[in-house]
Amino acid sequence: MAEFVEKYINPFTDYGFKKLFGEELNKDLLLDFLNELLKEEQGQIKDLTYLKTEQLGTSELDRKAIFDLYCENEKGEKFIVELQKTKQNFFKDRTVYYSTFPIREQAKRADWDYELKAIYTIAILDFVFDADKAEPNKFRYDVKLSDIDTKKVFYDKLTFIYLEMPKFNKSVDELETRFDKWLYVIKNLNKLERIPDKLREQIFDKLFKTAEIAGFTQEQMRSYEDSLKYYRDLKNSLDTARDEGEFQKAIDVAKKGLVKGMAIADISDLTGLSQDEIRKLK
Repeated sequence: MAEFVEKYINPFTDYGFKKLFGEELNKDLLLDFLNELLKEEQGQIKDLTYLKTEQLGTSELDRKAIFDLYCENEKGEKFIVELQKTKQNFFKDRTVYYSTFPIREQAKRADWDYELKAIYTIAILDFVFDADKAEPNKFRYDVKLSDIDTKKVFYDKLTFIYLEMPKFNKSVDELETRFDKWLYVIKNLNKLERIPDKLREQIFDKLFKTAEIAGFTQEQMRSYEDSLKYYRDLKNSLDTARDEGEFQKAIDVAKKGLVKGMAIADISDLTGLSQDEIRKLK
């Protein structure tokens, strides 16, 4: 079994995320996170119940679209929490599709009168949507059905929240709110060697204790190791593809520069390619 360099698990692995937020024993961690995320419109969520996803949907295809966490508060409102490690085509479409499951589930009641309980779909993203790259300081997107002219919310029971974690770059000294602290922990947990003094609160003490790899059983270690390997393989594949894509872009720019008669030294400064690489293109 491999020895881990990190002291704490990576929340962006499937195992790490569900260990922290998907176990009944650690339900208070998810409850605190959701309360900080939604407190401006939700008030205080007093309790959560984890719901099974296997029975959702009406077809076998539906049941394959399982999301990471599905739970319900004491008022019957539903919460879908999804961790997305990589950029995926039509991911926004996917989250909208997810929201239809609790809608249809409510319709199963015999006395249903079309009144729906609120549904929240929360996506924690380890990437940035292409359309959002021009807003480097905006990492949270709250989406509701709104009127285009007045900008007023037309329907407030269907909410989508996207957290683009690569944009959250606050240092531990810059953390101002409890929500800041949650985002910092989610993004940096596996990079830390100890609990920062600014996070010395009961809820985070429990999170760090839960996340400490040294306390895992052999079976838990094996499960986490498999999950971590999948995560790293996925990231390496994406990084390689990105690097190759950037190199190809540089090549294309260099070729255009040569056609326009630009000096090799100027093209090198512009693209980052060496002068020898550019001479070979010429």
